[in-house]
Amino acid sequence: MSPTRFRHLAAALFGLLLAAASAFAAPDLLLDVSLDPQSRQFKAEAELQPGARSFRFLLHESLRVTSARAGNDNAGVDSASGPRGYRQWTVRLAQPGQKLRIHYEGQLPLLERNRDHRGVLGGMPPMAAPEGSFLASGSGWYPRPAELFTYRVKLAVPHGQRALVAGKRMSENLPAAAGESYRASFEFSQPSDGIDLMAGPWIVREKTLARPGQAPIYLRTFFPADLDAQPGLAQGYLDDSAAYIERYSRAIGAYPYSEFSIVASPLPTGFGMPTLTYLGAEVLRLPFIRKTSLGHEILHNWWGNGVYVDYQRGNWSEGLTTFMADYAYKEDESASAASEMRLAWLRDAAVFAGENTGTLRDFRSRANAAGATLGYGKAAMLFVMLRDRLGQPAFDQGIRNFWAAQRFRIAGWDDLQAAFESASGEKLGAFFAAWLDQPALPDVAIAHAESTAVRTPGSPPYQLTIRFRKQDARLPLRLPVEISGAGQRETRWVELDAERNTATIPLAFAPQTLRLDPDMRVWRRLQASQLPPILRQWMAGRSPQLVDVARGPEASQAVRQLAGRLFENPPESLAPARLSSALNSKNPVLLAGTHAEVDQALAGAGLPARPASLAGKGSAQVWTVPGQPYPLAVISAQDAAALNALQRGLPHYGGQSWLVFEQGRVIDKGIWPAGIPEITVAATPAKDKK
Repeated sequence: MSPTRFRHLAAALFGLLLAAASAFAAPDLLLDVSLDPQSRQFKAEAELQPGARSFRFLLHESLRVTSARAGNDNAGVDSASGPRGYRQWTVRLAQPGQKLRIHYEGQLPLLERNRDHRGVLGGMPPMAAPEGSFLASGSGWYPRPAELFTYRVKLAVPHGQRALVAGKRMSENLPAAAGESYRASFEFSQPSDGIDLMAGPWIVREKTLARPGQAPIYLRTFFPADLDAQPGLAQGYLDDSAAYIERYSRAIGAYPYSEFSIVASPLPTGFGMPTLTYLGAEVLRLPFIRKTSLGHEILHNWWGNGVYVDYQRGNWSEGLTTFMADYAYKEDESASAASEMRLAWLRDAAVFAGENTGTLRDFRSRANAAGATLGYGKAAMLFVMLRDRLGQPAFDQGIRNFWAAQRFRIAGWDDLQAAFESASGEKLGAFFAAWLDQPALPDVAIAHAESTAVRTPGSPPYQLTIRFRKQDARLPLRLPVEISGAGQRETRWVELDAERNTATIPLAFAPQTLRLDPDMRVWRRLQASQLPPILRQWMAGRSPQLVDVARGPEASQAVRQLAGRLFENPPESLAPARLSSALNSKNPVLLAGTHAEVDQALAGAGLPARPASLAGKGSAQVWTVPGQPYPLAVISAQDAAALNALQRGLPHYGGQSWLVFEQGRVIDKGIWPAGIPEITVAATPAKDKK
């Protein structure tokens, strides 16, 4: 799913976090908000207590301060231009520590329903509409009192609407008549770095999750009527949320909040906040979301929203959440499903192997596919390798130690290392330094292997010697080697570092063949035979090229719009006649159009025809061309409507080599076959062991 909004916490404010931990402390910010989504009119009163004689803050340009009082007196108010889309306001107090009340209001921008996933991630103004309103934390809808702050928010919206912010719901008044307002209040008693406000015409369903010796957890869905009417959907989300919370409470520690809500958005959002997740309504309809993204977002209540990320020392939360959610669900499914996910991470890594993506310790948040590969894929693989090294019991104890020590505290990678060292009794500095501080994708392969029969009594009868080729000798590597021979097969782990590039293994049988890391358990560069072309190579290409062969303005416009959604960098548009020359440039080429035009263009350039396995299936087909010296991908659809239908779905399938769509819905997909290199073991004459 798309990235989660986390608290942006600075280490310098750690003392503030501790000071605010008392449940009896007054909130740092009180908000009383009235919002009419139909007219988009917004009014609010903010109450806070600045520590200085002037208080500066940003508001979105659609909002203006109407009055301010410091104590019992009017306070001076000035405004000036701020960053684009904002104004900077300054309120002057007679003396520091006075209670300040600020009244402000305005008409919010209309909800931009045409925003795609990237447009949502890029930051949004506060927006309102009857079908849904979203006032994101960073949109300037309230005066921020500090980098970290606690809050209490009162909300009022018209009859037929509901509204909420992250936190514990303290009160709720349902309107009895059409002219009355819905009112609710929420409190967040732990320091936060922001407040997201959501409103919509939702039907609310609730389930109570009992906890022995603890207060219950209230689970809720906030769905529009059509989504709520889908049989079993809301109840399914409530039941699955309960199961995830129980799962992670057992694995980590008690759920840190009193409630969790699944809130439907009219936008393609995928945000996780403390106590809730805000997901696009269209996404919530998908049957696999409850098995994947829902658990991921719930887990963020521990990682990111329960233990806070020290972004200055690197974002560990996305990798740990991916490992304990997305990847763990694949492990639950089968060993082969988990292996396929690890393989997908490594194939994505190969796409960006030549780019300067920085180190894992440098990762802050996902801005593009390269960032996702680093902060999600590599980080999750780090935990795979760490568990392989420590064993399951020590690893699980390290997770529990980390939570117990860092709950509602700022934590970094060093704190994770300390937790695992405490659980295992091992020094892990070299391991973490290798995978956090080195940007290289290790390139290692078996250069030569030979077996010697040993005739010494009491010793294993065979000795296997493996010589490795290493391109990056700085990284210490622990590698699994699968050894086969005489009808037997076993896996041995070998340790390599800057000095060692050979391994000697005693065996009870004569080895005949070897495979290096066949289950993809180590972060490394795969060999060419393991790298069939995947769409990510085109989506993330630095200089992609687009050849539009669609005829007719509607189909051609659909191609251009699809390319705008698909590519991370703007493509160079080329005429169909330049297809052959474009392939010689070695920059990725996307050929797109309707079926007849695509077939004609492929034949005219002497390129492989449409794969027989895809021909005649669905309303659109997408494929990469394997086994060619040039990077070519093809999008072929029956008409303009089928091309338009690809805009939402196709960008999410970068890890595939080919897909078949039926009016925008994936009905088949896959990756072109690839093999794992097998090394033959040379036999040498027997020798006596001394």
